[in-house]
Amino acid sequence: MITLEQAKKLEYGDHIYYVDAGRKGFQVYRVKVNGKPQTWKRRPLRVRIPCKYGLYQYFNLWHWDLDAYYLTEQEAKEACGELNKSEFVADKTITA
Repeated sequence: MITLEQAKKLEYGDHIYYVDAGRKGFQVYRVKVNGKPQTWKRRPLRVRIPCKYGLYQYFNLWHWDLDAYYLTEQEAKEACGELNKSEFVADKTITA
């Protein structure tokens, strides 16, 4: 998970990794930071990061979405493994 301080230090061209829970299970996507993170003087806990995925998809990453993004691919894959284990345990307790 990316912290607020780490998000503020991102620069153009950095890559971050997104964990998505889809139909095929958990997948990791690489996203490029497409500009300087925007911060506000009056609201220091707020940050907006312009990002790009693929050839034509652009979006803004906000501070409330940082928990699904990771700085390294290894961290994202480990998070997928932890999420898979917790999901399996939850399913097992529900069926028992």
